Amino acid sequence: MGRIRRIAGIDYSLTSPSVCVYEGEIEKIKFDDCKIYFLSNTKKFSDYNYKNLDGQKNLSNFVTPEERYDFISDWAMDILISHKIEEVFLEDYSYGSTGKVFHIAENCGLLKYKMWQSDIKLTLVAPTQIKKFATGKGNAKKELMYESFFNETSRNLIEEFSQKSEKIGNPISDVVDSYFICKYSTSI
Repeated sequence: MGRIRRIAGIDYSLTSPSVCVYEGEIEKIKFDDCKIYFLSNTKKFSDYNYKNLDGQKNLSNFVTPEERYDFISDWAMDILISHKIEEVFLEDYSYGSTGKVFHIAENCGLLKYKMWQSDIKLTLVAPTQIKKFATGKGNAKKELMYESFFNETSRNLIEEFSQKSEKIGNPISDVVDSYFICKYSTSI
């Protein structure tokens, strides 16, 4: 029997972060044994609870960016602390990122600081490592990540989230990514 651990995989962002928590033997991580939390700006996902998925509204009426970062990091920390998480696996920055890269870094930096203050061990994982672990391809797109997720779990998140199209977007891609980030712990 393996050692029981409490871990989390986080796909962190400014608008739709997702946290996958797991307690059990690391070698036996299965999606249905995880609890997945996510934030969404989309009204239909802002109070979403189905099976092991828990969606909440990401507030949008922030006065400053710092207020947003504090809200999101507090949300994540509440999850980590309530589950007594021992180690977090966090997707590291993408080297090819464009757009609000400094905002993303400030947002993520605040979460890292709060985890450090709470003595929660942090392991950063490159996005290419997660993609390769999940699909065999380090440059996999969202659709291939979802296909790997579906093949492994048989959970049709497109149907569960009542998506009108087959396009893989938020929060589905965030849930999938946080799960594979959490499961990545079995490979290291």
